[in-house]
Amino acid sequence: MAEEQHHHLFHHHKDDEKPVDQNVYSETGYAAETTAYSSGGPGGYGETTTEVFGATTESGIDYRKEEKHHKHLEHVGELGVAAAGAYALHEKHKAGKDPEHAHKHKIEEEVAAAVAVGAGGFAFHEHHEKKETKEEDEEAHGKKHHHLFG
Repeated sequence: MAEEQHHHLFHHHKDDEKPVDQNVYSETGYAAETTAYSSGGPGGYGETTTEVFGATTESGIDYRKEEKHHKHLEHVGELGVAAAGAYALHEKHKAGKDPEHAHKHKIEEEVAAAVAVGAGGFAFHEHHEKKETKEEDEEAHGKKHHHLFG
């Protein structure tokens, strides 16, 4: 493969594009000697500086922000597992209590169980992406990772 591909669920960025959502702040320096307003002169508003906050590397990727994003999505997946599992148990209880509509409740239980499995797969995927991002961050910042058993 000549070109490295990153598989992400929601945000697709090419390697040469920078994400738009970087925190960029402009600050204006002010000299307190006189009250005259000028562009860059003494006593007025000085030059505008632009600072980008975050631990970006030469490639422009903020690995810590990306790792935090994947951790957040992993937790969303875990919440999906819990919610769908609880709903499946609720429908199982309803199937026993309501014999007239038991078939409907069994189907809804099965669907909820399938959703729980899917959410678990999503959480597992995001966990893997988080680990991969952490390893990329360590490689970008020069930390050595010794593979002793594998």
